[in-house]
Amino acid sequence: MSYTVEKQTVTPYFSLEDFMVMSQEKRLGGAALERLAKLWEAWMADLNVYVLATGKIKYLAVWLPESVEEGVDATWERSPSDGYLENTLAQFMCMSAVREMLPEVEDSGCAPAPRPTETLRAAMESLGVPYREAESVLSRRYASVTHYPFRGGCEICHLHEQCPKGQGRSEGGSVLLPGYEQGVDQ
Repeated sequence: MSYTVEKQTVTPYFSLEDFMVMSQEKRLGGAALERLAKLWEAWMADLNVYVLATGKIKYLAVWLPESVEEGVDATWERSPSDGYLENTLAQFMCMSAVREMLPEVEDSGCAPAPRPTETLRAAMESLGVPYREAESVLSRRYASVTHYPFRGGCEICHLHEQCPKGQGRSEGGSVLLPGYEQGVDQ
């Protein structure tokens, strides 16, 4: 199994409008916005973005570490509404990094998951983000792996059969990029 990993430097843009759509919030108070801005800055240092080459196929991997998950969980325990906003912020940061590297993702509305080959599994494990045992999902909550360069949307996604969006149901646990909600004209 031969693979290479190359760290990428990205500075995802925080779009308040896109965040509001993703979080489904109508308004945010100044204190909440200030807290989210501080978290964004703090998490930028923890954001991991890599291009993985496994022979002829390349992948983009983006994730935040377990410490971010633990912080969000602790906030959720104190205040579910604050925890929800932090959870959305972490998802939004990862997707913003993906969109910076692959602008086509915004047009397609998805960063499709590749089939995790043995080599891809080994590469992700070497970075400390293994796939869950006998599953096609990563062990980190705030993580994404997709083809690099962009190869297509839902039609090539390995998780298409389990994805509510892939099945025409936009409600559910998937991360839906702003502007691609069910019923929104394209």
